[in-house]
Amino acid sequence: QVQLVESGGGLVQAGGSLRLSCAFSGRTFSRYAMGWFRQAPGKEREFVGSISWNGGTIYYADSVKGRFTISRDNAKNTVYLQMNTLKPEDTAVYYCYVPRFRSWGQGTQVTVSS
Repeated sequence: QVQLVESGGGLVQAGGSLRLSCAFSGRTFSRYAMGWFRQAPGKEREFVGSISWNGGTIYYADSVKGRFTISRDNAKNTVYLQMNTLKPEDTAVYYCYVPRFRSWGQGTQVTVSS
């Protein structure tokens, strides 16, 4: 069983930055690709980005490309989402996800004020 715990969300003004973290436990973290998703009020959960087991392959949604950066530290069993130049439309609950186990974290709220 895999456990995922996100942290780092909060309230930030438009143009600001936040870094989200997702701590992974229960399996050998370095073996698995990880993903970030988000869900805004009244909308479906959407893909933000993903990173391969070794960080060699990273994908981003078009809406965040050039502003968000995904990284991982396999020694710390943690995946990160650095979010820069935040916009009000980035407001959502952000979730990390491990596809191999179809497991989600509890989410962390990000609110961007205009």
